[in-house]
Amino acid sequence: MEIIKLQKSIVQTGKKPSNTLNYGVFDLETQRSAAEVGGWQRADLMKISCVVLYDSKEDRFIDFMENQIPRFVEWLQTFDLVVGFNIKRFDYQVLKGYSDFNFLQLNNLDILEEVKNYLGFRLSLAHLSMITLGADKSGDGLQALQWWKQGRILEIIEYCRQDVKLTRDLFWYGRKNGHLVFRNRKDKFSRIPVDWQ
Repeated sequence: MEIIKLQKSIVQTGKKPSNTLNYGVFDLETQRSAAEVGGWQRADLMKISCVVLYDSKEDRFIDFMENQIPRFVEWLQTFDLVVGFNIKRFDYQVLKGYSDFNFLQLNNLDILEEVKNYLGFRLSLAHLSMITLGADKSGDGLQALQWWKQGRILEIIEYCRQDVKLTRDLFWYGRKNGHLVFRNRKDKFSRIPVDWQ
């Protein structure tokens, strides 16, 4: 009974924040795995299959293909805040293969970094989305790599867009409620306080 009540409160994520903060939420998918390029430290060699960006000002998702990365990098610089999940350790490292721009000079909110700083360990987007929002991911990065090899770019874009939506909704939930929710090692629901105002 207690879990059911908690889940009901978790699903009430609220609607789009109503203030005038102009923010973008993005994720990217790659053409190659870490193993194919010699390890995660060579993420700049992974090559991008697509990037999906949510623009809060336009309230829409925008897709970018590999040949449109310069336009995407310019777009990122128009936001008051850039939101992502593991963007500092992964996405920005991949983007270094395309641009000399210093992405860390942007006003970034890396949700995974915030979680790790509080808990001392990392949680997956799938875990946080399911426990906080009651929403599941539509696939995983390995599947997206397989789709690339099969030329199934539309599936990759749809998968990437779903991850951007989940990241955006975690951001919305955290702004409205001041916390995210996870299931701890004792299988209990616990809160991660956040201050994203």
